[in-house]
Amino acid sequence: MISDVDDALRRLIEQEAVDDAEVDVVFDAPTKDWAARRTGPTVDVYLYDIREDLRRRQRGLVNEYDNGRVRARHLPPRYFKLSYLVAAWTQRPEDEHHLLGRLLACFLRHDALPGDLLSGPLAALGLPVPVTVALPPPEDRSFADVWTALGGELKPSLDVVVSVPADTGRAQPAAPPALRTPRLSAAGKDGSVPGEQKRRRGLMPDGSDPVPAGLETLSDEAPSRGTTAPTVTVRKRRKQRRPE
Repeated sequence: MISDVDDALRRLIEQEAVDDAEVDVVFDAPTKDWAARRTGPTVDVYLYDIREDLRRRQRGLVNEYDNGRVRARHLPPRYFKLSYLVAAWTQRPEDEHHLLGRLLACFLRHDALPGDLLSGPLAALGLPVPVTVALPPPEDRSFADVWTALGGELKPSLDVVVSVPADTGRAQPAAPPALRTPRLSAAGKDGSVPGEQKRRRGLMPDGSDPVPAGLETLSDEAPSRGTTAPTVTVRKRRKQRRPE
């Protein structure tokens, strides 16, 4: 992952900021001994700090699909901030300032590393790789402290921070899809439901209603389990008298 970012930064600087035939792009620690051995114009991109970007941490699980079905669930990627100290080394301070200006303009044109410069696992994730330049340093350190730790003199430089997504490699296989069971139907062999069968069994052979004409059923509910059958009560309809 880190080597993929190094390669992307090198290609970005060589394509948009410097002439790779005249200026070398290296990732060495800018110590006194290194500065004494330098022979030509150089842009040094020194990685001095790695820490997680907690603002981009996500929770939960991400589904991984295969032909429309969930194949596995894995943790979302973690983002790590790679902090680079970018400095120009030439014979004259004016040339160094000129290189720094071109480097600053190069990084300001991109909020993230261009996708065509990514390679390896970083490209396989398909996620953006944000880039910030010349932001104020964190409260727990300053750039002067970095130069002091390297044993060199303080030089003008750019602080370039790349937020890199990294796969955690922690995945859980999904359970196989549930099999569908056949749906049971309440209809009988003749296609009727139980209530209809009861009603049909109550008809006469000729299909007529067994209740004589002029009588109506007040209760025809079936008895529940453990109770006696309700009595079917009928009453005779009163005939309306014709006016004389």
